[in-house]
Amino acid sequence: MSELLRLAFASLWNRRGTAALTVFAIAVSVALLLGVQKVRTEARESFAATISGTDLIVGARSGPLNLLLYSVFRVGDATANVSYSVYERVARHPDVAWAIPISLGDSHRGFRVMGTSEAYFEHYRFGRKRQLEFQAGKPFHDLYDAVVGADVAAALNYRVGDEIVIAHGIGNVSFAKHDDKPFTIVGVLARTGTPVDRTVHVSLEAIEAIHLDWGSGMQAPKGARVTAEEARAADLTPKTITAFLVGMESKATVFMMQRALNEYRQEPLLAIIPGVALQQLWELVGVADRALMIIAAFVVLAGLLGMLTAILTSLNERRREMAILRSVGARPGHVFTLLVLESGLLALLGVLVGTALTYGGLAALQPWLEHRFGVFMEIGALGGYDLGILGAVVGTGLLIGAVPAWRAYRNSLADGLTIRV
Repeated sequence: MSELLRLAFASLWNRRGTAALTVFAIAVSVALLLGVQKVRTEARESFAATISGTDLIVGARSGPLNLLLYSVFRVGDATANVSYSVYERVARHPDVAWAIPISLGDSHRGFRVMGTSEAYFEHYRFGRKRQLEFQAGKPFHDLYDAVVGADVAAALNYRVGDEIVIAHGIGNVSFAKHDDKPFTIVGVLARTGTPVDRTVHVSLEAIEAIHLDWGSGMQAPKGARVTAEEARAADLTPKTITAFLVGMESKATVFMMQRALNEYRQEPLLAIIPGVALQQLWELVGVADRALMIIAAFVVLAGLLGMLTAILTSLNERRREMAILRSVGARPGHVFTLLVLESGLLALLGVLVGTALTYGGLAALQPWLEHRFGVFMEIGALGGYDLGILGAVVGTGLLIGAVPAWRAYRNSLADGLTIRV
């Protein structure tokens, strides 16, 4: 076997131009397959870590996915609100470490506006329990302060100190604006790759202030409106909020608190565990993920079929070589094994070069992917699944090599020692 392996190397080296092109084609397809696998794995983890460290999300009773979508992804609307008194009661519970209120319903030039508290900047986590950081500025403190996400700042070219006006409702274009109470941007959050980037953050009190003179979706007549300064003196404690996030002191109490909130009789509530709801959501959107992997697998198969074509094309040119091998004692089985080994070596070299290309590409693109999309591509050793994929590529290469090997086997039997020119 070692002698045949040496002959296979020598034969490939003699045809190194064609072999190099074949290896490169396989390498590119393998790099694509590994890259897609790595991206889909990290994207899934990043998707699952859109919200991290939060034990429960509590809102009005509807459905788990609906609650997750509007509270975390800012998609859709709540069917009803939650009493602020319920939020305060839960926040004071001895088993609760922290609670973050969320109030939604307004927008700014197509971006959602969220009312919350300063606890949001302290306790909200994303990714691998990463804390929110500021690209510029600081959290809101004044009533009319606003903190914008990275996408909002980039799309609208905002800087700290700019004034913005919040619109009533969530439409991209709104004719009902709270232009009598403008906000000043005091902070721009660093990019997270999550819906935080596309959100304008203000205080809960600010949400109450801009709606003091609004009722049934309409602003009061000019003579009955509340000015920005008059709003400061009003009681701005909210009566209701959209939802709230909860972090427990101990993970052992999460299910107990979830059950207590879901069975709360004074108000219809729904408490969900983010990780469970995210898994359900991923099952709905994971079809595209699987389709991408299938496409990458077909690209690898195309590369291997290219190798098959190259070997089959060269067979007639190599009949003289096979005849010489027979003349020095090689059997037809040796010829068969030689061709299979050549195919396996081409596939193996393609896998090695493709793996190197993948890691090189990841190292080069890692900072850009994290900054642009918030997806951190961890460069670690190949996992068992990855090694299984690469092993399958080499194994498929060996199987494909059996086709030209069988033809060479039959030719060597027919030719014997006859040399055809």
